[in-house]
Amino acid sequence: MYQYDELDSTLVKERAEQFRGQVARRLAGDLTEEEFKPLRLMNGLYLQLHSYMLRVAVPYGAMSSKQMHKLAHIARCYDKGYGHFTTRQNIQFNWPALVDVPAILDELAEVEMHAIQTSGNCIRNVTSDQYAGAAADEVEDPRPYAEMIRQWSTFHPEFSYLPRKFKIALTGSDQDRAAVKVHDIGLRIHKNEKGETGFEVFVGGGLGRTPYIGQVIRRFLPKAHLLSYLEAVLRVYNLIGRRDNKYKARIKILVNAEGIDGFRGKVEEEWAAIKNSAIDLPQEEVKRIDDFFAPPAFETNDAENVSLDAQRSADKGFDRWVRINLAPHKVSGYTIVNVSLKGIGAIPGDISSEQMDRVADIAEQYSFNEIRATHAQNLVLPHVKKSDLFRVYNLLKEVGLETANIGLVSDIIACPGLDYCALANTRSIPIAQRISQRFADRGIQEDVGEVQIKISGCINACGHHHVGHIGILGVDKKGEEFYQITLGGSAANDAAIGEIAGRGFSSDAVVDAVEKLVDFYREKRQDNERFLDTYRRVGAEPFKEILYDAA
Repeated sequence: MYQYDELDSTLVKERAEQFRGQVARRLAGDLTEEEFKPLRLMNGLYLQLHSYMLRVAVPYGAMSSKQMHKLAHIARCYDKGYGHFTTRQNIQFNWPALVDVPAILDELAEVEMHAIQTSGNCIRNVTSDQYAGAAADEVEDPRPYAEMIRQWSTFHPEFSYLPRKFKIALTGSDQDRAAVKVHDIGLRIHKNEKGETGFEVFVGGGLGRTPYIGQVIRRFLPKAHLLSYLEAVLRVYNLIGRRDNKYKARIKILVNAEGIDGFRGKVEEEWAAIKNSAIDLPQEEVKRIDDFFAPPAFETNDAENVSLDAQRSADKGFDRWVRINLAPHKVSGYTIVNVSLKGIGAIPGDISSEQMDRVADIAEQYSFNEIRATHAQNLVLPHVKKSDLFRVYNLLKEVGLETANIGLVSDIIACPGLDYCALANTRSIPIAQRISQRFADRGIQEDVGEVQIKISGCINACGHHHVGHIGILGVDKKGEEFYQITLGGSAANDAAIGEIAGRGFSSDAVVDAVEKLVDFYREKRQDNERFLDTYRRVGAEPFKEILYDAA
């Protein structure tokens, strides 16, 4: 993974020291909270319902064992013993004391981490496929390009005060695991008809109160021109994007207003003026960054694999975990291990300091020191030998991280909701916990198969409910918490915004409503259809009828 150079280190340390002075002024009363707000947001510090919250950047979701150990230390010493992984592949600490935040930033800087640009109207943390560099179906590793974008966008003088926040995601596979079509800019590495590798570029995606699926602005962008093309898109947006209404300030609104062809024309005109400038990196700099992402020293022989079948036969829990939580690796004898942070009845994305330390130890010994955070609020050990799987499973089991539910009905994405967030209308966490427990109690998760449930506590859609196979949106109804259901959404290759099913359900009724939908799907599915496949084949009306048949 990428390692800081002298410039990176100096920049992060100086920013931490600058913020130390700003915090001291706030604590002394020299700054009001309103005056302090833009300063803290530039350093990833939010004010939630009950306390400050610090959001730490995890660029393209990649962490080392050393960094994870540091996060565990921060959780123990400065928080309540846990952290929360988000849909942006970041980690949040929900209870830091303001006086301690400068010390936390200093400690993060020791392991090449920071909280810069995790808030504000700037280019946020760049996200990517959690299987990057390991996936068997990968065209090319997207991480070097994500790192180039990170360096280009950090403190970019033109893009520090955009009309609104801006999010970029990349995938290097034909199977989109990074939700690129629901980002302001999405990039998919692919080969053109000549066999050349470049980017398909999507623009104008996003969720929130006005959800859109991104549109193709360029079918093929040569890799050498990545940064200049992104610069052209951002310049057009920065120049003509709306600033009079924050609800209409995202690039998705601009693209919709201009039309994709009109917006493309403005971008191409801007790009023509800058594409041969010094914005794009020289080949030697590209190679320097590429070298940080060279494959680890994989072993070619793994004779112990013959014992895997026997281990699976002897331990049914291990067998289920192998079936559900692993993904194919590009190197024979290795596999990708998904670590669920969705234990039955657990809070989605939460992880204790003890669990962080255990994952770090496992990664150090069994996964070349690499850990990934996923946009589905789980973790990944990207390079594990198959002969080590049983040891890894048992080490995870000792700290309660052996849950085998990746992609299943209890692998729920949920925002913090009204338990933490000042913007939320309703609680998200208890609904996720109750759905998880309901299907665990019935013991049918594996039979149900892939059902993506996503829950947001308000219209800002931090839980990505719009693109859930089953989406749940919390709404306030005369002071009571109600939940609106959407159906048929997807953030994958077949990206779609879910349809609103009808009126909302009370907190007491919403879990029963989800159970009705899943049972109806099981009744109507054919062959190996997923929930989404059956919904699209059968249509919306029968699912709506089953939801409201008691009305």
